[in-house]
Amino acid sequence: MARRAGSADLPLHNGRVPSWLGQRMTKLGAVIAQAIVHHYGRDEFLRRLSHPFWFQSFGAVMGMDWHSSGITTSVVGALKRGLAPLSGELGLHVCGGRGSHSRRTPDELRSVGERTGLDGAALGRASRLVAKVDSAAVQDGFDLYLHGFILADDGKWVVIQQGMNSTSRYARRYHWLSEDLNSFVEAPHAAIEGRNQGNIVNLTDHRAAASRKGQLDLLREIGPDRIAHEVGVLQGKASKPAQPDAPLLPHLVMPEHHDVRPKDVMIRRLHGALAAAAESAPQDFAELLLVPGVGARTVQSLAMVAEVVHGAPCRFADPARFSLSHGGKDRQPFPVPTKVYDQTIAVLKSAVGEARLGNDEKLDAIRRLDEQSRRLESHVSGPSLPQFIENERQRSHEYGGRSVFGWETELAADVRRSNDAV
Repeated sequence: MARRAGSADLPLHNGRVPSWLGQRMTKLGAVIAQAIVHHYGRDEFLRRLSHPFWFQSFGAVMGMDWHSSGITTSVVGALKRGLAPLSGELGLHVCGGRGSHSRRTPDELRSVGERTGLDGAALGRASRLVAKVDSAAVQDGFDLYLHGFILADDGKWVVIQQGMNSTSRYARRYHWLSEDLNSFVEAPHAAIEGRNQGNIVNLTDHRAAASRKGQLDLLREIGPDRIAHEVGVLQGKASKPAQPDAPLLPHLVMPEHHDVRPKDVMIRRLHGALAAAAESAPQDFAELLLVPGVGARTVQSLAMVAEVVHGAPCRFADPARFSLSHGGKDRQPFPVPTKVYDQTIAVLKSAVGEARLGNDEKLDAIRRLDEQSRRLESHVSGPSLPQFIENERQRSHEYGGRSVFGWETELAADVRRSNDAV
């Protein structure tokens, strides 16, 4: 039983994740997964992964380019590295990946099956069927190049796969969830996200049942050679069929611009997080603030991470907002504040570690931070988005700002201030 859960359209970006960021993403992704499983259970973590808006926000809070196709590859890779040593504790296994790694998915699933008692062969078949649906049954112009299969010990799973369209320079990500799937070939998707591509072939629509049956009958009656001949005769002459309405699934479309603009962020939610951090720091985080390096800026990041852990689906309509937690590797919206990032990981690891021993006090403090953000956002105010971003850039050197262009320096901040004054 499974269904398509959603999809996303993302601009294609070149480049690699630098090791200094990849290592941090691995640690933060793993500890966020632990926190979600602790609070809400393993099934809920799988549901989160199947939601395209949450997945994009998850990648953005980890410092990846908030709108690009690279989020998919980097997040799946970070989870594969980060959850591997926790597989015994969480009962979660990440298989597959990009390119050659995707083709090894059935072998990896068989290996997991041998360790857990699951039917690895059946899981491998499910993996291949999901890939076939998104590459053949739904012909929307995107060629698959990534396939990630996240499997739980009880046999439940999520598939995240991505294809690219070299003409439009966009990628499309597809999400599958193994809950409530009645058929791999009839309306299996929980969601598809992307730009309108015009008329496409969607043989998974329930209204295409007669077409699927007719194709099988035709193949049995006249064979593939005759079909190929008839296609050749008709090529260029047949009229296009009307496109049926697409399933009503979560549909995320990321813009081409790399910079974070006011229209990309629900500013009241940012103000709520900033206000909650300011109010909570003297109370719930008093003990944490005694740790060198943990200050108000780290608590701001924790407020956004807390929303990734606790927020409802409607809270992730603006994934760009979560890039304001730890910036981005390409200096958009600002360089990654590595000192803040490391302290965020340290606080979460400490809270999760104590929760595993039965002390939920620190994890509950982080949950209350999210509750305060939502309570305050309706009536607090704060800086405009450009002001917030500019302040982050001016102080980037203090926070250990780093990007693919190198470390931020105080001299660079002085130069920017001088240019602004001219």
